[in-house]
Amino acid sequence: MNRGLILIGIAFANAARGIRQASTTSLLAVLTIAVVLVLIGSAWLLVGNMASLLAEFGGELKLTAYLEGGLSEARQRELAERAGEEPGVLEVELVTREEALVRFERIAGSAELLEGLAENPLPPSLELTLAPAARTKSSIEALEATLATLPGIDELAHGQDWIEGYGRAIALVRGLALGLGCVLGLAALLIVANTIRLAVYARRDELDILALVGASRTFVRVPFLLEGTIQGLLGGLLALALLFGTYELLLPQLQYGLELVLGRAELGFFTKAQACLLVGAGALLGLLGSITAMVGWRSTS
Repeated sequence: MNRGLILIGIAFANAARGIRQASTTSLLAVLTIAVVLVLIGSAWLLVGNMASLLAEFGGELKLTAYLEGGLSEARQRELAERAGEEPGVLEVELVTREEALVRFERIAGSAELLEGLAENPLPPSLELTLAPAARTKSSIEALEATLATLPGIDELAHGQDWIEGYGRAIALVRGLALGLGCVLGLAALLIVANTIRLAVYARRDELDILALVGASRTFVRVPFLLEGTIQGLLGGLLALALLFGTYELLLPQLQYGLELVLGRAELGFFTKAQACLLVGAGALLGLLGSITAMVGWRSTS
């Protein structure tokens, strides 16, 4: 047990010494991994927040049926009951002209825009809350076709087209992020591999001596693998710090813009598990780079 701890301590000491001796190339590897993870992490945050907004708006997707202005209150309630009987409709809310006006005043902040009008121009409407299974384009189109035949319904509107377009945008961003991540990850892998390979060549005399005195291949290679892992770990921590600082700096402006466009803005940063995954990805990149370097060194040694 003690011998194992001693060997682990020696391996870490040799790895730290190797990083100090090749400080410039080690710093380059750390910065490269950090840049890669900042770009990947930014795309991850973007896609995650876009997906959460999509889920939120999708959950609130409603089909609005605007009613003709001359309908009696009894007829409006009849239509509400009739619409509620359709498959896929969870709830129907009748919004009277007066309630529509109150909503408009709340959104606009005042009623100044309507002061010059002799009467309330807003029509009554039915707001249909749909079941999750009924929020597809085909289901909404079928429901619209049925409601359009009911006397008293003037116009139908919903946000499904916007949500579908937003979903396609998320898929596009996710695809671009995946492609960019693969390219940048490969670049970081090669840089770390070359960094470790330079360290191997710089210490080849020492490695030859170790081989002559009977040091195992594992004993020789482990410090180099630790070097790459430590470089990747430092790069991941640096990337996480940069992402968090940028997020905190830009959050007020992003929230203001989203509230202006969408009426709300609930953005989130990485969870603890996601942050650990990002840092772990950096360590994995460093380890893989080291393994690549050692395989190349073994084939030429």
